[in-house]
Amino acid sequence: MSGYNLTMQNKLFPYIALAIGIIALSLSAMFVRWAEAPGPITGFYRVLISTILFIPFFVQQQRKLKPINKKYFLFPLAAGIFTAFDFAIWNSSLKYTTAANATLLGNTAPLWVALGALFIFREKLRGVFWLGLILALAGAALVMGSDFLLHPTLGRGDLLASIAAIFYAGYQLITERGRKYIDPFRYIWFVGLSSTIGMLFINIILGNSFTGYSTQTWVIFFTAAVVSQMIGYLAITYALGHLPASIVAPTLIGQPILTALLAIPLLGEIPTLIQWIGGAIALAGIYIVNQSHKQTQEEIPNT
Repeated sequence: MSGYNLTMQNKLFPYIALAIGIIALSLSAMFVRWAEAPGPITGFYRVLISTILFIPFFVQQQRKLKPINKKYFLFPLAAGIFTAFDFAIWNSSLKYTTAANATLLGNTAPLWVALGALFIFREKLRGVFWLGLILALAGAALVMGSDFLLHPTLGRGDLLASIAAIFYAGYQLITERGRKYIDPFRYIWFVGLSSTIGMLFINIILGNSFTGYSTQTWVIFFTAAVVSQMIGYLAITYALGHLPASIVAPTLIGQPILTALLAIPLLGEIPTLIQWIGGAIALAGIYIVNQSHKQTQEEIPNT
């Protein structure tokens, strides 16, 4: 009986981790909104604090695993730069649009990943991909169109979130190849280090102050680092290692829905009917694109 219980626990833990990871990532938009600081500053402290807190685990991994070949450091370095721009731009978008819109449009990255694989790496895409692309773009157009009419910022936040998705896609494309040569934890840590340095320079160029914030905002910086960056990414990474992608991928795409639901009580943001419909259409398209790209990847022989 004890063996049966242990087996059930081993099966249950990955699902719990997946749920925790999605909740943690869904709160990202809330932390940016609650922090009385520019979006790029919130992103900077999120990656800085998490990178520092991860140092003991990184040192432990360095001692256990063989050294990383220097020629492969380019992957996490480049991925970190893309992450820096992703965080800086996406966090800034939240000052001009709703948390639901920013999260949905930021999660259109699979579209750009697939298109990048098509044009950069010459990967062939299945016919169903184009159906997914049309659905995703149509849904995003509905969301952005309604936002354009409702807000005086003329869709600036939606545009920023969409641009951030392109940088997020760049991170994914680079990581897809870099992870073949570097273990997950050390790869993530070097990405964090690189993105911290990248966001440092971004904030300097923008003229953002690194000090002078309220105690409440500093607590939010720390909470965002622990919850969204550390717990969120570690939980998702653990789930990915124990559950099939067919379960994880569609569940992750539900993140914008959870963000939209959480934003109602936490931020007082209630999406319109058109935004709900557009979001549902976009998510369906993103799911189709994501699954199509994964199937294409599985068909590519290892070299």
